[in-house]
Amino acid sequence: MRNTTLCYLYRGREALMLHRVKKAVDENKDKWIGIGGKFEEGESPEDCLLREVREETGLTLTAWRYRGIVTFVSDEWGTEYMHLFTADAWKGDLRQDCDEGVLEWIDRKKLTELPIWEGDRIFLRLLEEDAPFFSLKLRYEGDRLAEAVLNGKKLTLGRI
Repeated sequence: MRNTTLCYLYRGREALMLHRVKKAVDENKDKWIGIGGKFEEGESPEDCLLREVREETGLTLTAWRYRGIVTFVSDEWGTEYMHLFTADAWKGDLRQDCDEGVLEWIDRKKLTELPIWEGDRIFLRLLEEDAPFFSLKLRYEGDRLAEAVLNGKKLTLGRI
């Protein structure tokens, strides 16, 4: 069972996104995601958040919110607990040479138009609605979202 963090850095109406195009073997290959990665031994969600954002972007967060936990279940990649954050203040300069892919500021209204995981649309909507802390389970069969459960209640996939 993996633990990871994912953070959406907000600059006004834009979010910093990472287009995952640099690694040959990458479960997120060619997708657009927020900033984050895997926990290291002994890290808390906040420790991992701060380290991953600094490593991938060069920025040091100074204000963030823990927004929810997303349980990903995949028949190809196993199970992962993703700790979801947003941030709106930092110091430093954005690096231009991220090892994971290409960093780009994108209008938040256009995020769901990008090639993203289907389940990401659910939590991006919750973030935009400023929903209280939530638990979201997303079960994938290959790249297809097979089930979504929000705070213990199954969602109807056709309406997402």
